[in-house]
Parts: sequence; structure tokens; C-alpha cells
Amino acid sequence: MKNLTLFRHAKTERDSTTGRDFDRRLAERGERDAPKMGEEIRRLGLAYDLVLASPAARAAETAKLAGLEPRFDQRIYDASAGELLTIVQQAEGPLEALMLVGHNPGFERLASRLIGQELEMPTGSLVEIQLPIDNWGDAADGGGRLVRFIKPKELD
Repeated sequence: MKNLTLFRHAKTERDSTTGRDFDRRLAERGERDAPKMGEEIRRLGLAYDLVLASPAARAAETAKLAGLEPRFDQRIYDASAGELLTIVQQAEGPLEALMLVGHNPGFERLASRLIGQELEMPTGSLVEIQLPIDNWGDAADGGGRLVRFIKPKELD
């Protein structure tokens, strides 16, 4: 059994000072929500063998403010659901719990594919999916079970 957690970056500014989407930073609400989500992760006793994050400013800030120590993976930025599934399938080693920190629409599309039903992930939300597999390479559409879905607004 494997556990995959998708943590969408918190609320962001509409534009960056550079004009590049990659450089968009967290908005004030995002700066409040990310630490709250980190506290909830710790309160629930959730632990991850590996955290992979998009290196985009908003995802990196979300991970940092949530108290996570990710390894950055450029492939997560602007990835489709299929590309994200490939990243999951390529996870190596004795990993039981994997977290990705990144972006929509890829995250909610991947979650929807894995659990076999539509799921909308607002900014800052976290979805945990249990996969009945022994090897990450066997992750596939419709094979997962939604274990938890946490939204920052629910923690106020």
C-alpha cells in the first residue's frame, strides 16, 4: 500500500514583479494558509518519506511556510496529470508516503484520475490518496481511494 499526497500551493498574487508566472509569490492569505496547513499536517501526525516540490516561487514558499523540506523537481511546474503520474510512477526506493507540492490544473486532474471521480482542489488544499500497490510504477487511473481532503478554509 502506498500513500500519495498532493499539496496545492497556497493563494498567490495575480502577477509577479518580473511578469513571469514562475515568479508569482504568495498573497497575504497564502502566507497565512500555508503555515496553518503545516500545523494540521503535524497535528494529524502525517509523515512523508519524500517531498517533491515545484521550484516555482509560490510552491517553494508554500512548502517552506508549511515546515516541509522538499527536494525541488522542475518537472512538477506546469505538468499535466499524465506527466505528474509519470513522476509518481518513477518514485524509487523504499518510499511508502510521497508528497508532491505544486499546481493546478495538473494536481486536481491527477487526483480525479486516481480516485475515479471529479475533485476540485482550491489553493492551499491537500489531498491524500491511498494506492493499493506495492510499487509506485503500478500507480494507475481509478486505483486510488481518497483518504483525506483538507482545505485551508476548514481550519479557520
